[in-house]
Order: sequence, then C-alpha cells, then structure tokens
Amino acid sequence: MPKNKGKGGKNRSRAKSDRNEKRELHFKNTDDGQEYAQVLKILGGPWLEAYCFDGQKRLCHICGKMGRKVRLAVSDIVLISLRGFQDNKADVIDKYMPDEVRALKTAGELPDSVKLNETEEGGEDNFEFGSGGEEEEEEKSSEESGKEDDIDDI
Repeated sequence: MPKNKGKGGKNRSRAKSDRNEKRELHFKNTDDGQEYAQVLKILGGPWLEAYCFDGQKRLCHICGKMGRKVRLAVSDIVLISLRGFQDNKADVIDKYMPDEVRALKTAGELPDSVKLNETEEGGEDNFEFGSGGEEEEEEKSSEESGKEDDIDDI
C-alpha cells in the first residue's frame, strides 16, 4: 500500500479557505426568540453557561453542526435561540468573531459594557511589568518605615 505523503484530503484545504472568508453579519430576530449572550463557563460536552443580554444566566446547548466545526471559549459572544418551553435553557446558533462583535457594538445591538477577548486574534498578551510585585511592596514598606524611624530619635 502507498504511504500518505500529503497533509490531508480535499476537505482540509476547503476548511482552511473558509476561515479567512468574510461572512454576512447575522442580527438577532426577536420574533424567533433569539438573543445575544456572552459565554461564562464551558461545562463540558455540548453544554455551556452564558449570560444573556436580557439579564439572565442560561444553560446553553451547542448544536451539532456548530460543535464539530466551531470552538467556543469563555467571553465569546454568541447568538442563542430561546426555548419556548424552558426559560432557563437555550440553544447556541452562531458564534461572532471579534470584528463582527465590534460591528454589532457600533450598530447598537450590544451594550457598551461588553468586553471582548481579543487574545486569539491579536496574538498579544497584555502583561504589565513592575506593577505590584512582592519585592516592590517590601521596598516601599522599608522606605516608609525608614522615614518614620530616624536614628537621631533613638
């Protein structure tokens, strides 16, 4: 039998081309019971906990076609479909990319208090050096104690 020399079949190349492609922005449809939400916690399997922008926390189920292709992380913005028979549960329909979230914010669909996690797209981790380390706190406390206790006073 011949060895597989390639890096995958035609489905892999097809999946790669879909990532960079711009897609149409989907707004919520209130008639169908859709709402925007932010992922709070991944519970495992197809379940996650999300904070809906109508003010409720809901248990959400990731639909099958999304679960195999789209990876969800904490603080992602998703579109969910509310269930008519269970108010505390919903189904995840779509995940928004960071540029789509910005577009939704400018359109007024999302509240301004929404913070979006851009570490995946930007690739930069925001580190602040020299802010509140243990060594700095010890130096500050020793300087302050040195000012208060003069050698002449003893």
